[in-house]
Amino acid sequence: MADESQRPIIVKRIKKGGHGHHGGAWKIAYADFVTAMMAFFLLMWLLGSVSQGTLDGIAEYFKTPLKVALSGGQGAGDATSVIKGGGTDLTRKAGQVKKSPTSDPAKEKAQLTQLQQKIQKTIDASVQLKVYKNQLKLEMTPEGLRIQIVDDQNRPMFASGSSTLLPATSALLQALAKDLNQLPNRLSISGHTDSTPYSGGLGGYSNWELSADRANAARRELVAGSLGADKVLRVVGLADADPLIHSDVFAAENRRITIVVLNKEAEQTILNDGVKPALNNEPIGPIAPGTPAAGAKP
Repeated sequence: MADESQRPIIVKRIKKGGHGHHGGAWKIAYADFVTAMMAFFLLMWLLGSVSQGTLDGIAEYFKTPLKVALSGGQGAGDATSVIKGGGTDLTRKAGQVKKSPTSDPAKEKAQLTQLQQKIQKTIDASVQLKVYKNQLKLEMTPEGLRIQIVDDQNRPMFASGSSTLLPATSALLQALAKDLNQLPNRLSISGHTDSTPYSGGLGGYSNWELSADRANAARRELVAGSLGADKVLRVVGLADADPLIHSDVFAAENRRITIVVLNKEAEQTILNDGVKPALNNEPIGPIAPGTPAAGAKP
């Protein structure tokens, strides 16, 4: 009998059918690709939804990873100011505060510029008012849109020495009222005279009273022309304290009515008795020297 231990061992392997040669590696690669794409789109969404200050902070972090540890703060985009909150708007490189779109000065200035153009078109389109075009001066100022109606030697706005409006002035003011109603901005109205004194002197009825009465007469005419009564924020008389023609204080052009369509900052300055409103983290302080406070003589 042969030795059983010497017999060969035969192992039978059963080959399974059906696409085994393809394997499952492609599924893993596809899953990695989808995950990477999701991460990419999530990153794009995050970058598009944060402020410029935050983006600058992220860039700064990779430049100086230890900035927060060295200078403190909640993120690399924080301003270095001791006042929390960062910068004032998206264009600043320091800080993370997004400026409110409702107080955007650029947008407000664009609206006032459109109003200026509309007023000019209103005057040009009217045969009656077109002759007064040279007496109407419009310009943008730090306070807003300034509209000045000035006297002409041969074409005054008021009866001599009084606050009685002439018919052409009434028509001009009522035409302006319709355009001024297009914006919610409030108005400042001031009256100005030349330096010709009243015979009674400063102790009696003077250019101060006359300029104030003329400013109020202009206000009443604007309201009669459909201007909202609550749109007038300030009415003042400045007499001859602020001449338009400094070289000739008796010039007819110095007799004028000035209407300022106030921007929001100028409006708040008047309401705060001459104190400029704070812009985000800007500290509150007095207005710059030379800017008249509400009702004050410049």
